[in-house]
Amino acid sequence: MTGPERAGGWLPGGLGSSAAPAWEGSSATAWDDDATQVITAVKEKPAPAAEAPTVPAAKPRAGWADVAKGVCILLVVMWHVIMKHYLQIDWHLPAPIPGLWGTFGDQLLPLRMPVFFTISGLFAAAAVQRSWKVTARSRIAKFYYLYVVWFVVHTTVLAMVPSFETLAAHSALDVLEQVTITPTNLWYLVALAVYFVVAKLSRNLPVAAVLVPAFLLSATASAGLLAAPGNRGQLYQNLFFFLAGLRLKPWVERWARTANLRMLLVGGAGYLVVMLALRQLGAKQWFGVWPVVSAMAVVVGVAAAVQLERLTRVGDLLAKLGRNTLPIYVMHMPLLALMHAALLRPFSSASTPIQIMLALFLPLVLTGLLAGVCLTLNGWIRSAGGTWLFDLPSAKKSSEPAKPVTPVAEPVEPSPEPMWDEQPTMVLPQAR
Repeated sequence: MTGPERAGGWLPGGLGSSAAPAWEGSSATAWDDDATQVITAVKEKPAPAAEAPTVPAAKPRAGWADVAKGVCILLVVMWHVIMKHYLQIDWHLPAPIPGLWGTFGDQLLPLRMPVFFTISGLFAAAAVQRSWKVTARSRIAKFYYLYVVWFVVHTTVLAMVPSFETLAAHSALDVLEQVTITPTNLWYLVALAVYFVVAKLSRNLPVAAVLVPAFLLSATASAGLLAAPGNRGQLYQNLFFFLAGLRLKPWVERWARTANLRMLLVGGAGYLVVMLALRQLGAKQWFGVWPVVSAMAVVVGVAAAVQLERLTRVGDLLAKLGRNTLPIYVMHMPLLALMHAALLRPFSSASTPIQIMLALFLPLVLTGLLAGVCLTLNGWIRSAGGTWLFDLPSAKKSSEPAKPVTPVAEPVEPSPEPMWDEQPTMVLPQAR
């Protein structure tokens, strides 16, 4: 989601720059692929001969996956706020507070998009099993369509703010390149379209035959051994996590069910130690280091999401964000560019006391402000009939009357036990 810049030399093109996301959500904002649901045991009972078949009630989404997505989208926005606005301010402070925020964002590079794509892979299980015709429209064409639509919006707005440092098209050749092989900050949408193609083509292959090549691709790209201008490297690096979420879904769910606070604290401490060691050894671009550390970050991230879900108010708020990540993802960058143009000069010339307050709290305030504005605009745009900005328009003519369907009362046959990759993600039990 970032352009070719990076922080601390960690990723070619910057992360958070970062999933997914992974992102459909509620019926208002279709973003992730399939709702996370409760799995309940069903006893087979013969339907009474005189009664019509009962329709099962809709099952609720599990909170932990949505919480993880909500945290990730906030971290993505914060990363862009820090790198593209906050660190561009001319600070004159007695303490290196801006550098601390930059370091904070840098340490989360292995977590943001790998967690997003892992959750996206979990949600993609059922969609991958559908026919090519259905998947091609509902997933592949949809995500690329959204990329092109918002590419036009981003390019138009960014042309008005040339001082905003991010990957943007400045010529016809740039446009051609960025809609084909070198995606912009909207690269997550392109990645999902491409990843669904890969997932469909490889769905009948053994797990190892899919994940090992994806891991090697990620390791090669993150080590700088593969040409990856712009955000193309992000597509190479994160395919592994999407496929891992898809193919290792039962293991991810099992970890989410068993993770507790002690495991989170131990895992988080281990992650920090590893990141410090990599910094001291200069090993961030060693072959295989990035995907391994990112896999560790995914484990910690899932455990953290489980704990946050159990904090009712915080968990509910983050889960709501997690179900509405698409409008935040596609709209926050042009809004940030406009804020940057308006705020850079006054913030740079502010007095030292004001700059101290800005240095301490500006990333948090702008992140929350951008997320709120994006969700508000999303509501206004949809109310005005702009749903085509967030979903692929239907091929059916709206003027055609709906054909009545005559219900047929037949005995309900028990559904066969679904394969693992068709099962929805389970809701976690309450902590004891």
